[in-house]
Amino acid sequence: MTERTMGPRPTLESVAARAGVSRATASRVVNGGAGVRGALVDKVRRAVEELGYIPNHAARTLVTRRTGAIAVIIGEPEFRVFSDPFFEQQVRGISRELTAQDAQLVLLWAEGPDDHTRIARYLGGGHVDGALAFSLHNDGALTAAIGRSGVPAVFGGRPDGPEAAGADVPYVDCDNRGGAREAVHHLVSIGRRRIAHIAGPRDQTSALDRLAGFHDVLPHADPEVVSQGDFTTESGARAMVELLARRPDLDAVFAANDLMAVGALRTLRERGLAVPGDVAVVGFDDMPSVAELADPPLTTVRQDIEGMGRLMVRLLMGILNHDKEAGQEGGAPVSVITPTALVRRASA
Repeated sequence: MTERTMGPRPTLESVAARAGVSRATASRVVNGGAGVRGALVDKVRRAVEELGYIPNHAARTLVTRRTGAIAVIIGEPEFRVFSDPFFEQQVRGISRELTAQDAQLVLLWAEGPDDHTRIARYLGGGHVDGALAFSLHNDGALTAAIGRSGVPAVFGGRPDGPEAAGADVPYVDCDNRGGAREAVHHLVSIGRRRIAHIAGPRDQTSALDRLAGFHDVLPHADPEVVSQGDFTTESGARAMVELLARRPDLDAVFAANDLMAVGALRTLRERGLAVPGDVAVVGFDDMPSVAELADPPLTTVRQDIEGMGRLMVRLLMGILNHDKEAGQEGGAPVSVITPTALVRRASA
């Protein structure tokens, strides 16, 4: 039974005494050190639980040279993150894996250049052991700021820009180009011939790769069948208006994410066009809260968003622990590309 009292906090010495081991042995167990026999580890852990011992963070940092904290940097405004379920899923995957690894998540926003300087200063100040960054934009400024900090980092999505060119920058991404090809191939296979694309932001590699996948299948597509969005529902609705104005006879559209596809569905419904009878629609992401609840339910390309968040953590921890199998190969960081799959529903 755990002993909880209102007296002085239990010390490492009291843990060692309860477990019948030396203070050094108790310290190695509490701070995750190696070289302690399994039976002694069990005794120390049992003593920690019985006494309600809470390790002193500052002392632990001195011993391990680790803070136990990981920065999660999101290159989007705060309001956008809380309104887009993509970010919710990715942060959930990161958070769950960090919890499993007994690490603390520190969330940082990167909305502009002033934030880049602040983030670089914070990372370089020894507050965290490493950084995870995603939804970056391709001017390279944030990538450079993270690089200047000197902390190990893993990126969500393939980084681009001059700071990433030629560098061994580890990242986790899905097969954006291959998934887009599969989406457009599907539309062709069901007899659609006048296919448009609602593209994502030009400064993000995921959007550029999905646009490239569209052109892989339709290399001679007229530029007028591509309209620009920014991964929001509103931009998808606006892009669909533009496409219908340019090509009122189009019979299919591939949107670069689910939110823009839902916006396109809204415009089509307002114009009295049936989906998929008049216009078939395919998205990208397969977020259940979006794709399954769309009207009609959305055919889309699935990427494992939460799983990619978990992979980012594992890759970073592998690098921090110099684990060649988990994080490195021949001394160079390893990036991971996860597969995608088309999920067919009623919209196409």
